[in-house]
Amino acid sequence: MKTIFITGASTGLGKATAKLFQSKGWKVIATMRNPEKETELQHLENVILLPLDVTNSEQIETTITKAISTGNIDLVFNNAGYGLVGALESYTEAQIMQQIDTNLIGVLRVIKTFIPYFKTRKSGLFITTTSVCGFSSNPLSPVYNATKWALEGFSESISYDLAQFNIGIKTVAPGGIKSDFVKGMQATIDQDYETLNQRLGELFADGTLITFTEAEEIAAIVYEAATDGKDQLRYLAGEDAKKIAQQRLDQGSENFRINLRQKLNLNTPELI
Repeated sequence: MKTIFITGASTGLGKATAKLFQSKGWKVIATMRNPEKETELQHLENVILLPLDVTNSEQIETTITKAISTGNIDLVFNNAGYGLVGALESYTEAQIMQQIDTNLIGVLRVIKTFIPYFKTRKSGLFITTTSVCGFSSNPLSPVYNATKWALEGFSESISYDLAQFNIGIKTVAPGGIKSDFVKGMQATIDQDYETLNQRLGELFADGTLITFTEAEEIAAIVYEAATDGKDQLRYLAGEDAKKIAQQRLDQGSENFRINLRQKLNLNTPELI
């Protein structure tokens, strides 16, 4: 029986992935900030719930040590994260640091802690949830986008380092997901950006930018990445992610950016 270790498993994609892998005969170690509040996964066979806050280095060490003590771990799915919405100047320093700490550094902490274990076993796979915003940015989420672009770059770079130890690394880049992710977003919209925010909302509503996919469909892509045996770094998840990736390829990144600005009714800045 293979084992998957999941961060951010309390809701949305994390929970859907836990349920899917359990149904496929895997042992699941589902981690979350407050496992005592979980009422569904705890009743499933071969599912272990453990506490994990990816911004807490000490807890990461403790939880991973406990997880390893339950048996071999084959796959680590880094899924914990949230969205921060708004203009950069409207964020507090604490909001910026918390976003980076959770979405980016939290992933690095978990991977760094697991690497010695996988090196000893001479096998293992890391899969990280990035986003369509990891290769195509949206307005009014600059720090969130930065963390997702960083995760894509980090994953590509470390894939070279880990290959010699038979350790794989992959990313799953979803578009919109029908989950509690949106509810968990922290939004601070300055009045100066209200018109842009409204136009952005219109493009989301009519599906021009993003359409929302069931979490279970995205989880199926995670399972595909885990089991297809391919040396493939990025897996696009959801028709919107595939569409945006193709548009950027067809138009080129600069033309794609200019076209999106036009859709948002934004003027071209008069540069010095």
